[in-house]
Amino acid sequence: MTDKAVRDMALPLGDDAAMTENSDKRSGEPHYHGHRQRLRERFSSTNGAGLADYESLELILFALLPRRDVKPIAKALLLRFESLSGVFAAPLHDLKSVKGVGETVAVSIKAIHDLNLRCAKEAISQRPVLNAWSAVQDYVRLNLQHSAHEQFRVLFLDRKLGLIADEEMGRGTVDHAPVYPREIAKRVLELSACSIILVHNHPSGDPTPSRADISMTREIIDVLEPLDVSVHDHLIAAKQGVASMRSLGLI
Repeated sequence: MTDKAVRDMALPLGDDAAMTENSDKRSGEPHYHGHRQRLRERFSSTNGAGLADYESLELILFALLPRRDVKPIAKALLLRFESLSGVFAAPLHDLKSVKGVGETVAVSIKAIHDLNLRCAKEAISQRPVLNAWSAVQDYVRLNLQHSAHEQFRVLFLDRKLGLIADEEMGRGTVDHAPVYPREIAKRVLELSACSIILVHNHPSGDPTPSRADISMTREIIDVLEPLDVSVHDHLIAAKQGVASMRSLGLI
């Protein structure tokens, strides 16, 4: 038995290890081998500049699917989830619904997204949040931009505006998440927070604050005022971006 036959027998079955039979007749190698090498060289020489989104995604899939043409899979992922951020934010079961994506690929994609979130949180945990406002907005966007259901979160801050905690205070349907101002006040006291930033998402894609958003924000401000705890801002994340109610003059 040849070495190649032994290697082929050792491959696991399933979508993550499926093989294509197409090969370059002149070299005997699968047709995509040359493409992989060229793409790696392009990345190395330009540090990724000029690569299409699907090509950057291919680079990740190369290691996960070493014996498969991954270009169709990368393109299918982008088509299904509309953007790179949509791919990485997609739920595990939705990723696995794409042909060619099994447990290994789906978990690896989610692990990369988790690492991005950890890096984003790290960026706002090491200095006062108001001195890292763009990083705060990036963190909020990564967390909530593509969520299919509305979530309401609160960033609790200490006296020096450092992040104490980021906690989910409500989760709901595609257009509503229950929020209880007194529960927020209770948590403020438990954490000895001196101020907060309110955060939620609009699954519709439009981050524009609604009348209900404005009313609810006002109610939370009123509940926290006797505690001498301020609401720095209310950020609303959606596919179209992140809206700041303070910047819009609504706080």
